[in-house]
Amino acid sequence: MPQPASPCPPRFPVSTCPELQIAEAVALVDTLPNWTVLDKIIIPTKNPDKKFVFGKGNFQALTALLHEIFQQPNSHLKELEDAWSVKVFDRYTVVLHIFRCNARTKEAKLQIALAEIPLLRSNLKNEVSQLDQQRGGSRYIMGSGETFMETQNRVLKEKELKIRNALEKLRRKRSLLRTQRRRREFPIISVMGYTNCGKTTLIKALTGEAGLQPRDQLFATLDITAHAGYLPSHMAVIYVDTIGFLTDLPHNLVESFSATLEEVVYSDLIVHVRDITHPETVLQKATVLSVLKNLNLPSHLLDSMVEVHNKVDLIERYKPTEENALPISALHGHGLEELKEEIEKKILTATGKKILTVNVNLEGPQLSWLYKEATVQEVEVIPEDGTARVKVIIGNSAFGRYKNLFPNSKIFMP
Repeated sequence: MPQPASPCPPRFPVSTCPELQIAEAVALVDTLPNWTVLDKIIIPTKNPDKKFVFGKGNFQALTALLHEIFQQPNSHLKELEDAWSVKVFDRYTVVLHIFRCNARTKEAKLQIALAEIPLLRSNLKNEVSQLDQQRGGSRYIMGSGETFMETQNRVLKEKELKIRNALEKLRRKRSLLRTQRRRREFPIISVMGYTNCGKTTLIKALTGEAGLQPRDQLFATLDITAHAGYLPSHMAVIYVDTIGFLTDLPHNLVESFSATLEEVVYSDLIVHVRDITHPETVLQKATVLSVLKNLNLPSHLLDSMVEVHNKVDLIERYKPTEENALPISALHGHGLEELKEEIEKKILTATGKKILTVNVNLEGPQLSWLYKEATVQEVEVIPEDGTARVKVIIGNSAFGRYKNLFPNSKIFMP
């Protein structure tokens, strides 16, 4: 596995180094079943746009070693495959292969198929170029008036359109489910972060959902999954587990998963989970924030975001340097109560839910209605007159319905 030690783009922190880049590349390969890294090497290159990427001497050394993976755009892959007579993968194709292996739902598989279209176009261009060199020019197909490349480009365009239409249908279905959740007034909390930062482990700890099985690998989560949980006030919320991010993911790949990431736009709150033990945690934070900004999220979502520093059990006496960041260990449960309280405070502000006390007749339907439509915190029974004081958290629309249904009910605002 060769890793070009090319200069980093100006937007990267100074801490980014080839050793950490190749460590991440190894982690990507290790994620794939039946793939093994036999060796790895860092090679300096001053001009990554050259035909063979590496200098002549380094290229000859690599040719002898026949390594299979490096991190550069795929325009160089064909030359290297011809020179080495083996299949060559770059970062994009490795990540795409991981996505293929981890896709479970129809939507994830469609989004991966969409992400493959640019790769197929690039491969087609290389294939046609090679055929032209062998034949001495383009050939028309069976008198159709189309060249081979025109025909294949048309087929790819039709395939892309078909995939986008299928994704649009799924997007409309997701929108309907979202509307149903809104009707029930469940607050939505999107849990986001760099891949393998511990998002799924945190959601499992917050919800107690035994069926969640976190995996210690990159891109273990490709599909949006929703999980019910409760805050300290007993308010029901939905935690949404999202796809993890990776530094320098090609725009085409991020764009293909826009249907999945669209769910974040409709959240009431974002929890940004960071693996604080990772040597490039600052770069990872910048990567996540960059993607979130490109999603055109409402400003209030970015401003209210809760930042969580995970895996603090691995650092002795850890204290966050960022203001308002919450240190936790999702695996061992440290700091989760403080996190839940912070989430509750932000959710109440974001949703406009009210905390109030109502006086109900125990013989009437008010109490059962409140249990169904609001979050009941306390019930103080007054046996002398057959009533109860009920402290609830209630949304605006539910509060309006309650007043219409029970106009004579006494309401006490805090």
